[in-house]
Amino acid sequence: MAKPVRAAIGDNWITCVFCKGDVFRDREVKLNSTGMELLKFGWANESATGLICWNCGFVHLFANRDIELYKVKKGEI
Repeated sequence: MAKPVRAAIGDNWITCVFCKGDVFRDREVKLNSTGMELLKFGWANESATGLICWNCGFVHLFANRDIELYKVKKGEI
């Protein structure tokens, strides 16, 4: 199971746009394009960081490489 994280870009902490939660699970998300998929080059597409809200499940995508993830300690959720 995914570990809970909090995230920030610089001094700005990220919160869910739907429920205002601040705990997420993260995963890499491929930003596939049809052309690259047709040519069998899907592996070369750009990726983003996906943050899935721990509370409501809303998915946030960040192509910004400056995003920092911080592990949430047990008992903080």
